[in-house]
Amino acid sequence: MLFHTPPLDEQEADVCARVDDLRLALRGQVSEQRRWTGLLRRVTSARAIQGSNSIEGLDVTLDDAVAAVGGGEPLDAPEDVWAAIQGYREAMTFVLQLADDPHFAYDASLIRSLHYMMMRYDLDMRPGRWRSGPVFVRDERSGDIVFEGPDAIELPKLMDELVVELRAQAPAAPAVIRGAMAHLNLVMIHPFRDGNGRMARVLQALVLAREGMLEPAFVSIEEYLGRNTEAYYAVLAEVGGGAWQPQRDARPWIRFALTAHYRQVHTLLRRADEAERRWDMLEREVLQRRLPERCFGALWDAALGFRVRNSTYREFAEVSLVVAGRDLKALSDGGLLVAQGQARGRYYVASEALKTLEASIRRDRRPIPDPFEADPR
Repeated sequence: MLFHTPPLDEQEADVCARVDDLRLALRGQVSEQRRWTGLLRRVTSARAIQGSNSIEGLDVTLDDAVAAVGGGEPLDAPEDVWAAIQGYREAMTFVLQLADDPHFAYDASLIRSLHYMMMRYDLDMRPGRWRSGPVFVRDERSGDIVFEGPDAIELPKLMDELVVELRAQAPAAPAVIRGAMAHLNLVMIHPFRDGNGRMARVLQALVLAREGMLEPAFVSIEEYLGRNTEAYYAVLAEVGGGAWQPQRDARPWIRFALTAHYRQVHTLLRRADEAERRWDMLEREVLQRRLPERCFGALWDAALGFRVRNSTYREFAEVSLVVAGRDLKALSDGGLLVAQGQARGRYYVASEALKTLEASIRRDRRPIPDPFEADPR
C-alpha cells in the first residue's frame, strides 16, 4: 500500500489550472528565440541544484552551483560537498536526456541507477542498492528521531508498487499532483541508506519532464524547497506521522506542493521579464563602450552577483586565454567590472555602476501571494 492521491477539491483544482496557465505563459517567455534564454536556464538550473542540496546540509554558493552546471571547477566548495553537487547534477542531466526518450519506461532499475549517479562518490552509502536495515530520520537540532521508514524486507514490493503507479496509463490526476505523490511516496518509503530526499526530488522532476512541462530547469521546485526547508520538513512530518503510515491523508502535502509550484513559476516569470530588461540594458552599455557582443555573458553574471573568472568567461565566450583577459580588462577599464585578487586567483565583480543598473530592474518586485488565500488573484 502506498500513500493515495486525495481527490482534488474545487480550490485545489483551480490552483492546478492556474499553475498550468502560468507555465504556458512561461513557455512563451523562454522560447529558444530569446537571446537570454540560455543564460536564464543556466542560472535556474544552478538555483535548483543549490536548493535541493542545501536541504541536506550540502551548502554551496550560487557561483559554485553555476560552475557545476557548466562542468567547471568550484571557487569555495569543499571536496566532499562538490562531489555531492556533481552527482546531483549528473542525475538531473540524465533526467533531461530522458524527457523525450521514445523508448523510456519507469522501472526499479532506473530509480536505482539515478541514485547511483547521485551517490557514487560515497560507496559506503551503498549507492544504487536498497537499504538492508532500518532507517531513522533525526532532527539535527534536538537529536530526536522524527521518522522511521518501513522494514527493509518490504522495500522491493513497495518500490514495485511505486513503479506501477508511475507507469499508469491516462492517470486522472494532473502532472504536478503525480509528481508530488511520487516525491512523497519515495521519501516516505526511504528505500536507500542515504540520499532519499534528493532522489525523491529528482524523481519528481522526471515525472514532470516526461509530461512535456518545459524542461527540468523550469519545472523544478527545488529552489523553493531550499528556501522553505523548515516548512518542507514540517509538512512531511505532518503527513508521515513519524513512521510509515500510508493510510494517512496526503492532502497537506498536495497543498504545499501546489503552493511551491505556483510561487516558483511566478518567480520564473518575473525573472524572465527582468532578463529581457537586463539584456536590453547591457546591450546599451556594451554598444556605448564599443565592446564585443560576447561580453554580455560576463556582465550578466556580474549583474546577478556572480564572480566572473577568466576560465568561465573563456568557456562561455569561446575565446582564448589572451582574448578573455583582454575582454575582462576592457570591462574593468570601462567601469562595469571591478577586478579582485591577483594572478590566477583573480576574478571580477560588478561595479557600483552595474549594481545600480541591476537594482533599477528589481525595483518593482512584489510579494507572490499564497494561491490558497481567499482571493489570490
